[in-house]
Amino acid sequence: MAKTDVNDFADPTVIAKVTELKKELQRLVKAIVDDDEDYSIESIDEAKEKLCALKELKQRRNQRSLSLKLLDSLTCPEEFRCPLSKELMRDPVMLATGQTYDRPFIQKWLNAGNRTCPLTQQVLPHTILTPNHLVRAVISQWCRSRGIELSDSVHNINDEGVTDAVRDHFLSLLEKMSLTPPEQKKAAKELRLLTKRMPSFRALFGESLDAIPQLLNPFSENKSQTSIHPDLQEDVITTLLNLSIHDSNKKLVAETPRVIPLLTEALRSGTIETRTNAAATLFTLSALDSNKALIGKSGALKPLIDLLEEGHPLAMKDVASAIFSLCMIHENRSRAVRDGAVRVILKKIMDRMHVDELLAILAMLSNHPKAIEEMGEVGAVPCLLSIIRESSCGRNKENCIAILHSICLNDRTKWKEMREEENTYGTISDLAKNGTSRAKRKASSILERLNRIVNIMHTS
Repeated sequence: MAKTDVNDFADPTVIAKVTELKKELQRLVKAIVDDDEDYSIESIDEAKEKLCALKELKQRRNQRSLSLKLLDSLTCPEEFRCPLSKELMRDPVMLATGQTYDRPFIQKWLNAGNRTCPLTQQVLPHTILTPNHLVRAVISQWCRSRGIELSDSVHNINDEGVTDAVRDHFLSLLEKMSLTPPEQKKAAKELRLLTKRMPSFRALFGESLDAIPQLLNPFSENKSQTSIHPDLQEDVITTLLNLSIHDSNKKLVAETPRVIPLLTEALRSGTIETRTNAAATLFTLSALDSNKALIGKSGALKPLIDLLEEGHPLAMKDVASAIFSLCMIHENRSRAVRDGAVRVILKKIMDRMHVDELLAILAMLSNHPKAIEEMGEVGAVPCLLSIIRESSCGRNKENCIAILHSICLNDRTKWKEMREEENTYGTISDLAKNGTSRAKRKASSILERLNRIVNIMHTS
């Protein structure tokens, strides 16, 4: 039986070759058809060559398709099948527990955030995958005896397109993070670019518990960030941002001991790009509730609030997004209030800076007694009422009236300002008629209390 290569059937290089041939053929035919008399015999010969090459590739694909069906029809030994896919293993690799799986399927298991062996349920000390050359040799021998050959083209590639060459380059870059400062800078720059462009490169960091600590080698415990070259600091922080985008990395990144302290310190020092990207990283990591608690406990809210107070246009949105996300859990709201968020946020709102995001944060904090007290002290009521009058955004009006409702329930001295606003502009009654459903409820509740106060005043 003739040997056929089952793994080349969907080989990206074959597909790319077919696409290239079709484009070339299209160009040649167009030139021949468009030129009534000027086309050359060489053009016709070249077009024939392209057609013959396409025909050959098509025939090979048809043969390989039959080979795939043949392989599926064969009953292969159970030990040749991947425990996850139940199919013949093309690229057998071993986990730290010694169990063997087909690389694409165990890689998918690990990329989903799992850190246990599927068969034994043992916690993995690391997620490095070791090629099982013995099992592969036995499988290859079994296939050859049946006229089927597993090629090397897919042998060294997983479902995210990570070849052995890519993995080796990744490991060499991490090793350079322990060398001289110039080599660290060069490696960090390349890691930043690769983790931005290649999802597979981001996933590689999840394969080993040592990868992120290696990335952070320039920031040894006895070395302050101020002694690190600003470009190196920016590239490492931005690499962490790129890694945190990968969902299965979020827990791993946040729980690596030095990461959150490093990000917290980066909020205070470095270029504005470094500080902004540190805030963006904390925002991305805070998508997980467990990370919200971890970040809050680390003391990261205070430098975030300080950076917000500085008001740099490049940083404002990422900082506001990070604070908002962190304050979605109750304990972080108390921390934000304690760290001075209310006064800083109100000042920015009064200056009409990022009003949408900051009003949403203020609305979350408005149930805290100290927050309400501070709002009253810095003139929140007239500011919020003016936004209701001026804004065309229903959500902003809703957040304003919700905050005002909390203030008035806890500070009776503010009812006079509310009554004067209603008498002069009818702001609250208008919102009770035309606002969002939540805004209508809050506005109606305020109006009821205002009417009750007026009635009491008339009867006394």
